[in-house]
Amino acid sequence: MKFNWGTGIVIAFALFMTFILSYVFKVQSNDKYDHELVVEDYYKKEATVQGDIEKQENANALTNKVTIEKTAEGVKIQFPADFDYSKINGKVSLYRPSSQKLDFEIPISLSSPHLLIPKSNLASGLWDISIDWEYDGVKYLNKDSFRME
Repeated sequence: MKFNWGTGIVIAFALFMTFILSYVFKVQSNDKYDHELVVEDYYKKEATVQGDIEKQENANALTNKVTIEKTAEGVKIQFPADFDYSKINGKVSLYRPSSQKLDFEIPISLSSPHLLIPKSNLASGLWDISIDWEYDGVKYLNKDSFRME
């Protein structure tokens, strides 16, 4: 058999396809490469987007806004001082973009106008925080990102 440029192209193409297919198989079958979704119920979550926009507009309209501050003890969420903190309820969701296993939620039940999330609950790195809360029948949503050291 004579080896010419056409045969070389076919062999190179076959080797390239073999490499790509073996790589795809390796990544799909190895647990080291995580294939998680951002959220489990993506389409159900998309249906609530307009409600979230309205909650964020309510939060932005407040004169005293919710503040999120990193402290030596962890992350301190300060609710508006002009609200009766015993009437505030909701949940705080912490989302870790790099690992779904670290995501968690905390219900809001306040004994003071602030909520402290201990540093021991937060691994170092980037966190997205979402505070979905309600006061006197009005719903609010605050979102932010922070980096733990």
